[in-house]
Amino acid sequence: MFRLKDDFTYLMPVHFFGLKFDAEQFGKGRKMNLAITYETDRAQLENYIPEEFELLTPEITVGFSQNTEVDYLEGGSYNVIGVGAPVRFHGKKDQLEGAYQLVMWENKTAPIIMGRKQDGVPKIYADINLQAMPPRYRVTASYEGETLLTMDFEATGPITGQELDSMNAQKQSINSIGWRYIPKVGAPGAELSQFILFPMSDELESAQAGNGSLKWIKPPEQSLTQIPIDQSLASLPIKKVTGAVLTKGVYALHTMKSRVLE
Repeated sequence: MFRLKDDFTYLMPVHFFGLKFDAEQFGKGRKMNLAITYETDRAQLENYIPEEFELLTPEITVGFSQNTEVDYLEGGSYNVIGVGAPVRFHGKKDQLEGAYQLVMWENKTAPIIMGRKQDGVPKIYADINLQAMPPRYRVTASYEGETLLTMDFEATGPITGQELDSMNAQKQSINSIGWRYIPKVGAPGAELSQFILFPMSDELESAQAGNGSLKWIKPPEQSLTQIPIDQSLASLPIKKVTGAVLTKGVYALHTMKSRVLE
């Protein structure tokens, strides 16, 4: 009969999938990333930030990544759009800063399942497409044929020298924070509720400064699984775009070094 092994980590369905735990193991690949940061209303944004955190600045960063040569997908690829806010976690043991992930869309099942189960990253599915006609780029996210988000970027020039070195230094250790929440069966409340630190790192090979804009589009009422998310994000005002950058390089996901924040 099937028996769990103490030194393995498992994903559902458990009886089919298990890996020997290795804290030094990490996922890696290449990526092109487009990040647009904008200022919004603090009070409105704080409605979506758990009380265990302090919102550092009333800003949202929307980041599109085209991930390629992904090792755990046997060299495959997938697209990502993540939406995060800068926070400080105030716990009994942990005091740290990072990006609290409000939502993350991806267009492939495997990374969605792994990120939700292991690291509490709030991943859901969307069709994500990039139209690239340098120096102009457009990203669209849609669900069931309905557009949810558009991002536009026009590169104005390369970032080099000390500025690129400074960006790389900041990318050596990225604190991404998710909320792993598993509801009780047949009852209100949570069976498991944990804030998870998911460490990542990037090594930038090139970067482009530019002008960026984005637009949230409220879905029709029949798009039930997306309505609360998209209506909430669309209700947050875009007061001012404070940053837009396009980067290329390699990344590492230090999944086995994720930990519960306390």
